[in-house]
Amino acid sequence: MSRDLAIDLGTANTLVYAKGEGIILNEPTVIALNSKTHEVLSMGQEAWQMIGRTPGYIVAVRPLRGGAITDFEITQRLIRLLFKRSGVNKFSKTRVLICVPSAITPVEQRAVLEAARRAGSSSTFLIEQPVAAAIGAGLPINEALGNMVIDVGGGTTEVAVISLGGIVSLEAVRVGSFDIDASIQSYVRREYGVAVGERTAEEIKLAAGSAYPVKDDIKAEVRGRDLMTGLPKVIVLSPKEIRGAIEEQVAAMLDAVKVALRKTPPELVQDLMENGVYLAGGGGLLAGFDQRISQETGLDVHIVDQPLESVVLGAGVCLDSFSLLKDMFMDSHKVKD
Repeated sequence: MSRDLAIDLGTANTLVYAKGEGIILNEPTVIALNSKTHEVLSMGQEAWQMIGRTPGYIVAVRPLRGGAITDFEITQRLIRLLFKRSGVNKFSKTRVLICVPSAITPVEQRAVLEAARRAGSSSTFLIEQPVAAAIGAGLPINEALGNMVIDVGGGTTEVAVISLGGIVSLEAVRVGSFDIDASIQSYVRREYGVAVGERTAEEIKLAAGSAYPVKDDIKAEVRGRDLMTGLPKVIVLSPKEIRGAIEEQVAAMLDAVKVALRKTPPELVQDLMENGVYLAGGGGLLAGFDQRISQETGLDVHIVDQPLESVVLGAGVCLDSFSLLKDMFMDSHKVKD
């Protein structure tokens, strides 16, 4: 039995698309391990719920950071679990298309391909995330027309201008929504002497985080641990101070957009001025980020219809039209057994 899968192996979330079925899996890229026995206890949402709530010997591991594999063995086990949940077994002939950051190094490419091969893939291909996002958003990337995609993930921000089926200019920084969460944690610890966890920092970002002043400036009530007394403490954060806390990360993302624009041929810049640019990825949903980009570049910014799913949906389109769109895949990075 053959099975074609597209996998968006993200720092924050992993999505799986099965040919003929659509998205069949959307889970946090987390595995919970028993550090004594190295047994995998859970993955995805269940493992994410364990972060900061487990005994010392149970650890929640994120095998990818900044879009790169930081733990090869855990990544391999994660892909094997994804295959199992997707109905793949050792008798299946599985063709896999994996979405990866454009700035991936040759060493990182080999690590992804090898992890997929060892997990049971019979044929593995790679596609750059901004290209997949553009296809998923329905942009006319095969035309002689400039299309800019800003893909903000958990660990990377990638800005690509695509024309005639290829990337014309690219700028990528290893800064994403996780870095915003970390800066919120650091700010609360430094300014208020309160420790908050990774999940709480994300909740603060979603509740009151913004890159630009927005109408609904809602304050965030934060519960954490007082570092002096060790006792629970409640503080209130204003949207303005959260904006200040995350400004360094937001500025780095904006700089990537500006650098990509400077690299873009003038004719394609005209297209961008006429048609605007497109924002994808979960990190791009930060309140006011689209307005901030527009203010600093003078370009219209459109948030794609399904920003969290656009990358894997684009890869799914490639699976469904494999022979027509295989030229979109990264050159010479296919591995077969």
